[in-house]
Amino acid sequence: TNHGVGEGGIYRERSKQCICSMQAGSQMIKLKGKSKALVRLFYLDEHKSCIRWRPSRKHERAKITIDSIHEVCEGMRTEVFRRFANNNFDPNCCFSIYHGDHVESLDLVSTNGEEARTWITGLKYLLAGISDEDSLAKSGLFQFVQIVCACFLTSCCKWLRQTFSEADKNGDGNLSIGEVLQLLHKLNVNLPKQKVREMFQEADTDENQGSLTFDEFCTFYKMISTRRDLYLLMITYNNHKEHMDLNDLQRFLENEQKMVNVTKDYCKMIINQFEPCSENQTHMVLGIDGFTNYMRSPAGDIFNPEHYQVNQDMTQPLTNYYIASSHNTYLTGDQLLSQSRVDMYAYVLQAGCRCVEVDCWDGPDGEPIVHHGYTLTSKILFKDVIETINKYAFAKTQYPVILSIENHCTVPQQKKMAQYLMEVLQDKLDLSNINVNESRRLPSPEVLKGKVLVKGKKLPANIDADAEEGDVSDEDSGEEDEEEEQQINGDCVSKSVQSNDSLCFMQIFFRRRKTMRLSRALSDLVKYTKSVRVHDIETQAYVCSWQVSSLNESLTNQILQLKPAQLVRFNQRQLLRVYPSNYRVDSSNFNPQPFWNAGCHLVALNYQTEGRMLQLNRAKFAVNGNCGYVLKPKCMCKGAFNPMLEDPLPGHRKSQLVLKIISGQQLPKPKDSMLGDRGEIIDPFVEVEIIGLPVDCNKQQTRVVDDNGFNPMWEETLVYTLHMPQIALVRFMVWDHDPIGRDFIGQRTIAFKSMMPGYRHVYLEGMEEASIFVHVAINDITGKVTFIRFFSLLRSHLSLSLFLNLDC
Repeated sequence: TNHGVGEGGIYRERSKQCICSMQAGSQMIKLKGKSKALVRLFYLDEHKSCIRWRPSRKHERAKITIDSIHEVCEGMRTEVFRRFANNNFDPNCCFSIYHGDHVESLDLVSTNGEEARTWITGLKYLLAGISDEDSLAKSGLFQFVQIVCACFLTSCCKWLRQTFSEADKNGDGNLSIGEVLQLLHKLNVNLPKQKVREMFQEADTDENQGSLTFDEFCTFYKMISTRRDLYLLMITYNNHKEHMDLNDLQRFLENEQKMVNVTKDYCKMIINQFEPCSENQTHMVLGIDGFTNYMRSPAGDIFNPEHYQVNQDMTQPLTNYYIASSHNTYLTGDQLLSQSRVDMYAYVLQAGCRCVEVDCWDGPDGEPIVHHGYTLTSKILFKDVIETINKYAFAKTQYPVILSIENHCTVPQQKKMAQYLMEVLQDKLDLSNINVNESRRLPSPEVLKGKVLVKGKKLPANIDADAEEGDVSDEDSGEEDEEEEQQINGDCVSKSVQSNDSLCFMQIFFRRRKTMRLSRALSDLVKYTKSVRVHDIETQAYVCSWQVSSLNESLTNQILQLKPAQLVRFNQRQLLRVYPSNYRVDSSNFNPQPFWNAGCHLVALNYQTEGRMLQLNRAKFAVNGNCGYVLKPKCMCKGAFNPMLEDPLPGHRKSQLVLKIISGQQLPKPKDSMLGDRGEIIDPFVEVEIIGLPVDCNKQQTRVVDDNGFNPMWEETLVYTLHMPQIALVRFMVWDHDPIGRDFIGQRTIAFKSMMPGYRHVYLEGMEEASIFVHVAINDITGKVTFIRFFSLLRSHLSLSLFLNLDC
């Protein structure tokens, strides 16, 4: 059965439209050198064999033959574009044609993005040899979609079965035409009813006419989900065949996906794993179904698979790492009325969190309890919390856990706390075999594997060695409730930060000097993570790094705004924990990125509150196997660095991210849609945001595609410049355009350093099958672009040295 005829007709019509438009001609700007912009009429000749332009002193020689074209490149990716003096062009209007023996570039700027897409699409059809209906008919390349077979990938098959079951309203195991039409509306497919009926009849091959079994539904689904973008990509490499052989696949992986040392055996493994057709497997070729399966698998995901494992140096001092941290870990909701549960410790530890908070208070019957003091939150036993932490601390990763103890207990219950800690955690608390050098630098995550560090108050060194308890003043601690007092004198904070007046700083932090009794037993459990107040960010912790300070978000932000470089230096010497303001009674989260920019280690978030900030946090720590520790950039670990400057790293190379947003797949309706699945078909657009240093933050979006959430095509290029990609996050958001605003559909956030180059799928977080298809290119903005892809396309007589010295 020919399952691709309908889609082939659409492609042919689109191809014919592009070719006709190109033959009619377009006024475009041709860039020449560093400053010349020449307006010319470009057109495709009647034989579809070359591109010509006029006026030109070359007259008839002003042309580029189609068979001399190596590549059509979207956006401003050539040296000519980058060096051009008045480069204020819209990237979506720009494209380049690489041609000739010396791989020269013809750099063009169209009047609008649609015109550029017409030329790019038309040229790709011409390069693929499918410029007209005759060649399409002769090649038979659209005869590629076969009935879905039993070896359809498990995850996709599971989704199809679930979709089929949900659409089967009467539960008879078949789908009527009415049920199929309702399903298509739910899936945001906008096809004429007559077209749907034709495909329905074509898929309905059994004796029970008028309804589709599951297998027939799979056939029908394949008809509507044929991917034009992947088809065009495949035929670029398969020399007009109906499949990719081992050589084609190898070239694609190396040239487009930037993989190195790709072997034939690796290509065979891909075919065996993803090719559903047994005949293709026998001949060791990959058809369009297999290619689609591969590109939609984790191998085609935008996230670097190496980052699922720990991949960073874990032998540096703790001060050189960001550490995943939780605030008021025990709470399930808001800060005033919600439940406290031990389950929350299991949840956050298994989610990769390495610093958990335990607020301890005197409980009945001599048993210390955990809850949010002076509120109506429920209470849980300290012992139960420690037992849960012991069970789950190293379930996912062996790197150390920090217990942030907020101690409000009397000495007898402090002794009980110490007893439980030692009895339950046992050798996890034993740090006697940890060797550190004489510099008093903190040990590394590697040597602390399997250990629990207690962060809390510690008795002064000058106290009697035999004393079982002693006084600690608030200068010996850095607890959250005490830190809130700093908010009462914000003017003095600003004044002291701007000056070097240590006395004024001390007046802020010790404004209401308090003391408390501390048990020796509990104090002795604190070694590397002693809680201390911040008294002077410029001089503190030069002698010893074995301490942790806590500051709320508001005060930390004031310091960041007034003395950012000094805050970075402070974070090089000791650990700093930043926690949410007490005003966040709803357990909302602040933006962690500004504090990461300054090298703050323990940016504590409310893990119970899902949303943008927690998504950023997940993306941050996913870069190193989600082990809870991420190595900070070198400039934040040693030397001077100011994250607030316009040029924070003078003399360093910048990175250019060129993102082509190609298409979307199976985008759902917004979750809060009033009519649910019966609501209107969505009008999606994609927004891509860079989150990093202030100078790097940028947000751009594509145009809106009307009435198509199933397979919208954007084919738009977004370009970003980054001064410090090491700490940048890239956030992909899909929205439904609405006349009175926009509705959120889904997102995926990943670290810049976790992005894979080439053609990639960006799966929306928490959504099966929903994705956007993109092309990722990362260039050195100050250096030459290396066109790796062209190595396989260059003429055999072109020397490598000549190619590398091209001024394109």
